[in-house]
Amino acid sequence: MQTEAVYSSDLTFNLEIWKRELKFHKSELVLFQKKLEEIAGREDIEKSSYELESFQNRIMIERDAITKLLHRCRAKLGNLHSADHYKNIDGQLQYEKRSLYEDLRHYIKLHYEFKENIMDFFLKWL
Repeated sequence: MQTEAVYSSDLTFNLEIWKRELKFHKSELVLFQKKLEEIAGREDIEKSSYELESFQNRIMIERDAITKLLHRCRAKLGNLHSADHYKNIDGQLQYEKRSLYEDLRHYIKLHYEFKENIMDFFLKWL
């Protein structure tokens, strides 16, 4: 029983950390959007309006991805809290965690690539 509780607490810890990281990325997107709006208001932006629009679209896509991943984390936490800890946690929770983990790793990789690109764009306009 002790091993199962530790395992459950490890999964809960991971999910809570992932939720915090996703929320941080969401707050970054708000800052990116504000800076893009500021740049869009400038007179000399016409030559980069395609790039600007592309970043704004990417922000909307990332917000949607974050919302879906946060929902999956919350659902997984709900499953963990309602699991019977006196029995073995079945492989389904472990499988679902692994799938979520892979999706989060993929999202984070894409997010940091996006962040690098948008920061390069900001450096060009600031």
